[in-house]
Amino acid sequence: MTSSDALWDLPAAAPKRAAAKRPASRKGQQKPAEKDPVARIVVDVPLAHLDRTFDYQVPDKLDADAVPGCRVRVRFAGQLVDGFLVERASTTEHKGRLAFLERVTSPEPVLSPTLYGLARRVADHYGGTLMDVLRLAIPPRHAKAESEPARERAEVTEAPSAQAWQRYQFGGSFTDALRAARQAHAVWQALPGEDWPARLAELAALAAASGRGALLVVPDHRDLTRVHEACVRIAGEDAVVALSADTGPAERYRRWLAVSRGSVPIVVGTRAAMFAPVADPGLFVVWDDGDDLHVDPHMPYPQVRDVLALRAHAQGASFVAGGFARTAEAQLLVETRWAHPVIGSREELRKAAPRVTPVGEDFDVARDEAARVARLPSVAFEAARQSLSAGAPVLVQVPRRGYVPALACGQCRTPAHCRRCAGPLGLPGGAGADVAHPPSCRWCGTPEAHFRCPACGSARLRAVVVGAKRTAEELGRAFPGVPVRTSGAREVLASVPGRPALVVSTPGAEPVAEGGYGAALLLDGWALLGRQDLRAAEETLRRWMAAAALVRPSSAGGRVVVGAEAPLAPVQALVRWDPAWHAERELAERRELGFPPAVRMASAEGTPEAVAALLAETELPPSAEVLGPVPLTEPDEEGRSERERALIRVPRGDGRALASCLAAAQAARAARKETAAVRIQLDPLALI
Repeated sequence: MTSSDALWDLPAAAPKRAAAKRPASRKGQQKPAEKDPVARIVVDVPLAHLDRTFDYQVPDKLDADAVPGCRVRVRFAGQLVDGFLVERASTTEHKGRLAFLERVTSPEPVLSPTLYGLARRVADHYGGTLMDVLRLAIPPRHAKAESEPARERAEVTEAPSAQAWQRYQFGGSFTDALRAARQAHAVWQALPGEDWPARLAELAALAAASGRGALLVVPDHRDLTRVHEACVRIAGEDAVVALSADTGPAERYRRWLAVSRGSVPIVVGTRAAMFAPVADPGLFVVWDDGDDLHVDPHMPYPQVRDVLALRAHAQGASFVAGGFARTAEAQLLVETRWAHPVIGSREELRKAAPRVTPVGEDFDVARDEAARVARLPSVAFEAARQSLSAGAPVLVQVPRRGYVPALACGQCRTPAHCRRCAGPLGLPGGAGADVAHPPSCRWCGTPEAHFRCPACGSARLRAVVVGAKRTAEELGRAFPGVPVRTSGAREVLASVPGRPALVVSTPGAEPVAEGGYGAALLLDGWALLGRQDLRAAEETLRRWMAAAALVRPSSAGGRVVVGAEAPLAPVQALVRWDPAWHAERELAERRELGFPPAVRMASAEGTPEAVAALLAETELPPSAEVLGPVPLTEPDEEGRSERERALIRVPRGDGRALASCLAAAQAARAARKETAAVRIQLDPLALI
């Protein structure tokens, strides 16, 4: 088995076929088509044991429209259901009578053989069903969009220079491979302050100029807008299409059809675009692959990086996983030599990086009263003051949104909970915890006007963590006359002007500043690093580096102050701007502990009885190790939990076998019509 097989479980086994039976009530009324009268159909039913194709007869009146890949309606188990025609054949293995197709919903071939093969491989990789993947891959139909004629393919005739890629080791070699339409895989670590949308647009234009297509997937709509605009500037508006749910179902389907018909060579989009049927693809790119937005929340929970790597391997295309930080999964690609690192030299890094200063959680909170009110260390306060004096904005990253999202007893520090539902108490708005404006429960919303600590009886409350709105209020008092803007939740800013201002943002919502920020203050690092999550350190570094990359270089006065202890590994990686070192360390620790991506792991979640039954009847690979089950909810009076979860891990080489046996077990449960569902997820993002 090659390294790529071990990583991505290729190739997938071909699905079995079955025949659809139906009484011959219309016998004599319809005649089968003269050529290839058998149609193999994937029916849209949510049952795992029906994850295969079924044979139907094609009536002669539908012969012209019943093309492979079209949408059809068939009668299945007495009901009319939707489906996709996979292929036409002259014979069938079924010995009995075949039912006829009811109608062809649309003759548009939306399910190409390539897309069908991809969906089958993704389903097998994650232990899901083909129809689960097709629901994610093919958007709902809009007849008006299908009736519009296909436009001619836009061509990119002139390749960009891509001179900026010479700043990176192996950057020139990678762009040369794209020009020559050769396959190459890379993990790109962008330099601080890099105009990464322009760099990705250059790669896409190089692939398109060589006569092949390019697909770029980014986490959210703000990134999509920037990358789309950069691609349009280089390749032209007709050669680029953006796929996003924000455009509405009709427009999104119209654009998806343009991709399917081969009219545009460059596609940019968010998560769902990972299945975009790009014609003759030469490049697949995922930006910031550690973002949790890249994991689809629907069965079978595919991850963009893994799907694009599958496509690149199967279709002989180039692949790029880019970002300011590096995930353990990307590091695995590098260590197995499936991909090469594309990183900047230390000289280029020194030119581009801001100066990073760590300050511990026990920092002296400044000697002047303004810094004390703003809960800033003196170093951070001085950095913000210098940046504002120089005419540059200051970015303040706060891990929590809201005002005061968590409260505790002011005497004994016991977390404050609601007396009605035991939910956490917090302050939702700009008011103190007093009688006029009491705290309320974050779960049920019930106000708590007369709090009493159950442990010590104190009526005093204190903030456990301060949110973005309260931080903005404090900074406004500490820096009078300076505009304070917030970005997060429902009010995310795309950009801010390059003049003095304090920009308070939650992680991931940092706006781009014109000319860069003069300073970035990364507050409450303990709130990120202290999370009970396997990926807490990796995720914290990713969020810190994304914010720090928006700051001006140290030569231009750029400063980053991070509120965390200097000896911590994520802090050291940020100070040295060396995410590759941190990713290598993270992967080594996961190998030692036996956690993904060093192994493949599956989680089974459901009622205790359902999880126990699944584990008992599943023929797991000999190398499998079962961890748990453990309760996910508070036990009742009898010590029973409503839901439990078990983890199953195997070496990467047995990942395909694990997915297959779990899919078979789910199919057996569906065939028996088990009512208690078990949620299966391969390589879950959260393990703790």
